[in-house]
Amino acid sequence: MPILKIPTPLRPYADGQGSITAPGKNVSEVLEFTLEQYPHLKKHLLSDDQQLRPFVNVFLGEENIKELQGIETPLKEDDILLIIPSIAGG
Repeated sequence: MPILKIPTPLRPYADGQGSITAPGKNVSEVLEFTLEQYPHLKKHLLSDDQQLRPFVNVFLGEENIKELQGIETPLKEDDILLIIPSIAGG
């Protein structure tokens, strides 16, 4: 099953988990499973229209899924997804 890596700032919303093994044939299914298990993550990842928030990036290997097929990007059994929130400051 694919693995979804959770960044440190979001781990409190995933019961402290650093990675989640989630069934799914595409990114959308993995996210859906993850958000069912950890509903507190939802507001940090999805907007009101159920799309990834603009500042949330999900990478499949070194490729941002926004550059692939978005949340419909197909996955293989051993794929690793990384959630990388944008960081701003000044």
